[in-house]
Amino acid sequence: MKTAIILFNLGGPDEPEAIKPFRVNLFSDPAIIRAPIFIRFWLARLIAASSSKAAVANYERMGGRSPLLDLTTQQAQALEAALGDIGAKCFIAMRYWHPFAAETVKQVKAYAPDRILLLPLYPQFSTTTTGSSIRDWHEQAAKGGLVAPTTSLCCFYDDADYAAAIAKLVDEEIA
Repeated sequence: MKTAIILFNLGGPDEPEAIKPFRVNLFSDPAIIRAPIFIRFWLARLIAASSSKAAVANYERMGGRSPLLDLTTQQAQALEAALGDIGAKCFIAMRYWHPFAAETVKQVKAYAPDRILLLPLYPQFSTTTTGSSIRDWHEQAAKGGLVAPTTSLCCFYDDADYAAAIAKLVDEEIA
C-alpha cells in the first residue's frame, strides 16, 4: 500500500525579499485575524510593513532566512528512513510560505498514494496553526482532485510516550 505522509509546519521566508510577503500571508489568514476580508488584507499589509525592520533584523540573525523548511525536510527524511520499506513517502506542506499545500497536493497526486496521513508538526493544537493547515489542505486537495482516503494524525503533544521522551531528555540535560 502506497502511503503519503504530509508533514505540516508554519513555513518561513527563504530569502530576505520573502519576509514581507510571508508575513502578509500569515496575517491574511482568517484563523489569525477574524475580520472581513477587506479589513483583514489591509491589516495584514499594515502589520507586515510596520514591523518589517524588526522582522528583517531577526531573520538576519538566522542567516537571512527561516531554518524551518530545512529542519522539516530533515524530519521528513528521518521519518522515511525510520519507516523503511513500507511504501511510505513524506511530503511537506507549509502554511504561509513555500511549499504551500496547493504545491504539495500536485506532488502527492503524481505519487498516486492509496492513502494519505496528515501529520502536523506544531507543538500544540490551535485553530491558527494545526486547524488552519488541515483546513487549507482539505480545500487544496479538493481543488486538485486528490481523493485518496485521508487521516489526520493529530496531535502528538499530549501523547504519553511523547511526554515521557521529552521528560527523559530534560532529565538527562539537568543531570
